[in-house]
Amino acid sequence: MKSLLILLLICGSALAQVPPPPQAISGGPVPVLRELIRPGFTGSVAASGGPTATPMDLSLREAIQRGLQYNLGTLTSREIAESTRADRKRVLSALLPSVSLAVEQTSQQLNLVAFGFSAPGFPAIAGPFGYQNLRAYFQQTVYDRTANRNLKSATESLKAADLNAEDARNLVAQAVSNAYLAIISDAARVDAIQAEISTAQALFDRASDQKQAGTVPGIDVLRSEVQLRTEQQRQLARKNQVEKDKLTLARVIGLPAGQQFRIVDSLPFAPLQITLPDLLKQAWDHRADFRAAQAAIRAAEFAVDAAHSEKWPSVVVAGDYGDIGRTLAESHGTYSLVAGVRLSVLDGGRTQSNIDQANAVLRNKKNVLEELRGRIDYEVRTAVLDLESAASQVEVARQNVDLSRETLFQARDRFTAGVTENIEVIQAQQLLAGANENYIAAMNQHTAAKIALATALGIAEEGVPQYLNLK
Repeated sequence: MKSLLILLLICGSALAQVPPPPQAISGGPVPVLRELIRPGFTGSVAASGGPTATPMDLSLREAIQRGLQYNLGTLTSREIAESTRADRKRVLSALLPSVSLAVEQTSQQLNLVAFGFSAPGFPAIAGPFGYQNLRAYFQQTVYDRTANRNLKSATESLKAADLNAEDARNLVAQAVSNAYLAIISDAARVDAIQAEISTAQALFDRASDQKQAGTVPGIDVLRSEVQLRTEQQRQLARKNQVEKDKLTLARVIGLPAGQQFRIVDSLPFAPLQITLPDLLKQAWDHRADFRAAQAAIRAAEFAVDAAHSEKWPSVVVAGDYGDIGRTLAESHGTYSLVAGVRLSVLDGGRTQSNIDQANAVLRNKKNVLEELRGRIDYEVRTAVLDLESAASQVEVARQNVDLSRETLFQARDRFTAGVTENIEVIQAQQLLAGANENYIAAMNQHTAAKIALATALGIAEEGVPQYLNLK
């Protein structure tokens, strides 16, 4: 028990002298890329068929195309557009001619007394008698301003729904790109930690040899072993995260459950030449959600006009033509034709309430458009700032990695020469680990900023591969 307490005290002393695990410092807290995937775009409908026996190679372009085909956000927005298209057809039907056919066989018996026919010698009951009727009915709205404005409103609503479906494709491309980048970034961390493990293993082996030679105390061996185990633990956690990142991407793009794959694209650092005024103009021209909001305003304006038009008269023509007789062989053609004007005189305030409601909807749509206008400006400017800042951070982080690596070499040489304890080497290892983490974080921030910029411009589907220099 006494020896166990001594060992715990020694390990506690060793851990107290070792700096905490490295934290990314570039630009403050780095958002986790998988958390940048917007709600509603994390799920998908899995492709038909099961997983293949061998892992598939998956490029970013292929991943985006799969996401556009199977992501739930794309499918849902597409079905919403189809539902809106059906609503427009329903509104249009009020302006189109209506034709129906009817074949009737009638048998009747009438009480003539009940209808006031009563006289001596006059029969009280007529029938039973019957007749057959084959008839076509027709109705056409000649003029209905309300229905006409409702049709225009439905047409603009359909345009908005189609544009929202296009915007969903933009967001799917962003979600897939961020999920793909998360795998690359965490895999890069695994490789960086592996290099740190190799260094820690070499330090542990050297410390063990020197302890056996009696040139260093046992605490140096403990410190180096603690560092080695810490790096191994970090690597296990990061490898697990890579596999979870792959599951996230598979869910976003609709891969069959259990499908193994390898990512084949790397995303090297490449500065992007941009001009803010041109980018803002491009965003106004390409953002589908902005154009959808404009179409929604036009739809609301037509709805207001339609509500006002309920006070206007409507002109309707209706008629029928057919053969009627005791039998069809004895029938004779008959017809009727009615043309009329309908005008609402008193409706108990229904028209005014419809006007008030339509105006409220219109004001809300205008508020949504103005908010979206400001949000687009914010998203573009933020992406530009992040892009410029990350580009500078990458260069600084690269220099810091070189300096930290040189510091580690010198600390290791000093320990080998017996000038210092291995705590100096462990601290240098921690500095290098932090520098590597900051470099990876800066690289990811730069790539994520490119993805965010392409999304803010409304061109993620084709812009992300272009900005990332993918072939």
